[in-house]
Amino acid sequence: MKFIGNILWLVFGGLECAIGYFTGALALFVTIIGIPFGVQIFKLGLLCLWPFGSKVSESNSSGCLSMVMNIIWIIFGGLYACVAHLLFGLLLCLTIIGIPFGKQHFKMAKLSLVPFGRNVELAI
Repeated sequence: MKFIGNILWLVFGGLECAIGYFTGALALFVTIIGIPFGVQIFKLGLLCLWPFGSKVSESNSSGCLSMVMNIIWIIFGGLYACVAHLLFGLLLCLTIIGIPFGKQHFKMAKLSLVPFGRNVELAI
């Protein structure tokens, strides 16, 4: 069932969302300062490719640097990505068929708000 959900996700917008995240990550990889943020955007793109069955977990090595980077992240775009995923999640939850897809947007909203100090475990 997860496989079917992931295929439907890719067909109906997940691939476009992932391409957007990967493009943003590549743009940040060009600058030295943007590399850590590009890695986090790449994590979001991976989760956007295969969300059903994937898990977001806390990292053991998160410290005060993660907190500072998350604050910078929230100021410069994380809040907008989180709100976008929340809005799409709410819209999808209006229908019974869209509820599983809305839950995946809520999972991505949580990761897009504070990605530093979190790991994405893909279920392939």
